[in-house]
Amino acid sequence: MVDQRMERHLPPGDRSYLSIGEVLALLQDEFPDVTISKIRFLESQGLIDPERTPSGYRKFYDIDVARLRFILHEQKEHFLPLKVIKDRLDSGELLGDDNCRLATDTAAAEPAPPSAPRDTPEETATTEPAGRLPVWMVKPPPSSSNPGNLRAMASGATFSFDELAASSGLTVDQLREVERFGIVTGRPAGGTTVYDDHAVVAARVAAQFLSFGVEPRHLRLYRVSADREAGLIEQLILPLVKQRNPAAQAQAHTNLEALARLGGELRDAILRQSLHPYAD
Repeated sequence: MVDQRMERHLPPGDRSYLSIGEVLALLQDEFPDVTISKIRFLESQGLIDPERTPSGYRKFYDIDVARLRFILHEQKEHFLPLKVIKDRLDSGELLGDDNCRLATDTAAAEPAPPSAPRDTPEETATTEPAGRLPVWMVKPPPSSSNPGNLRAMASGATFSFDELAASSGLTVDQLREVERFGIVTGRPAGGTTVYDDHAVVAARVAAQFLSFGVEPRHLRLYRVSADREAGLIEQLILPLVKQRNPAAQAQAHTNLEALARLGGELRDAILRQSLHPYAD
């Protein structure tokens, strides 16, 4: 099914696809900063893969335009890095039932916060923690666990899946669920997957959430929030990274640490403002 906005731009005849110039004309009202060079760059990064004519010209069908529109929307509205957008597209979670439409309102697909699950009345009754707030919601956490410190606990040690489960206090099934929702991530090594210190911290914190009746899927909001924050920081340091000289690289690392620290402090302050009526 061809997007109605595309129909106005389809050329005469039987051709059911758009050229790159026609796609640019279609999207520029919605995304004024888009250029042919940017579309080509997204293709070079593997985010879009339009067909080619025998003479080498790109052919954009409705699914290609929908995919491109989604990418531009996520960059503009949520500051997501391209790697995150590509992973989400490749996973198929954003494809519509007809395989030709992409969701553009990702907020609607995000799970509700743990404190107010919206799936069923029964869940609302059973997942809300009772009693006093945990201490970490009222008092600042120790500096060693400061989420803004990207080098904290960077020992270089690696853990297997079973070791991570044993260290975190999660069961194997719980850890699989936590990993499925992106709270814990590993990396391939020698035909298996290994996990670092940060994965251990994330798994331990997830275990504490689960002890309050919070389900792993409700923790995905933290993954989405972190990805968006990472996208913003990436945009801010990318000009320095691209310079590829030692001074600029060092400044990029310094700015990265500072921005991550500020993000952690701002999240903490906002959370305390929101929960202040309950902490009194």
